[in-house]
Amino acid sequence: MNETELLFTRALGCDRISLGLNKDRRLNREEANFISSAFKRRIKAEPIQYILGRTEFMGLEFEVNEAVLIPRPETEILVATALGYARQEKSGRILDLGTGSGCIAVSLAKHSTNLEIDASDISVRALETAGENASAHGVEINLIRSDLFSALEYKEYAMIVSNPPYIMSAEIGKLQPELSYEPALALDGGADGLDFYRRIIREAPDYLKSGGWLLLEIGFGQKPGLEKIFLGSGRFEIAGIIKDYNNLDRVVAARKAD
Repeated sequence: MNETELLFTRALGCDRISLGLNKDRRLNREEANFISSAFKRRIKAEPIQYILGRTEFMGLEFEVNEAVLIPRPETEILVATALGYARQEKSGRILDLGTGSGCIAVSLAKHSTNLEIDASDISVRALETAGENASAHGVEINLIRSDLFSALEYKEYAMIVSNPPYIMSAEIGKLQPELSYEPALALDGGADGLDFYRRIIREAPDYLKSGGWLLLEIGFGQKPGLEKIFLGSGRFEIAGIIKDYNNLDRVVAARKAD
């Protein structure tokens, strides 16, 4: 659906087919006010996902708000990769580091069995959103408020997955207007965009079991920098780098060295 159809189906509480069959229907005051407000917000470049309060990811609908990053289709590759490795392990405990809306953690729980999912974030409101999304999809995830690993106690994870902030600080102000509505905390990766990767790669081995997996989503052109950080750590072996729908490097899969 295009954005206009999305707004009208939300306002009228109907699907696209019903919308087409009721072209002559008049809006009541509440519906008209919603549409008017939505168009004004969209003209100011506010993302349609925030206006609607929801978006789709991995075939599931997720609540989103300005406290969480809007899930991107590319992140589905991270989830699919994690599910593939998790099926090989058959069971285990997984940590979603910086969960935001909970789209990764909830999708892992929804599309797998025999997995216990921990989801951490520094933002209380993000954790509340993740919890609401988990409840909406009938799955259980353990929510933990933590600045990366600072408040975590469990140290035998089979897998850690993360889509950390990876945009260079100097580029934040140059991004498309829609991104100004998303939390800077979830976007700003420091001077070279790699600050969070350094912290994660340095600390993750202490929270992974022997042979455990670390899966990280990465941005454009960051593969060489990430390979250098992994090599410098001496504690991981890169098992693969998975490309996205545009044939760009998107996910790094590394295994803790024994």
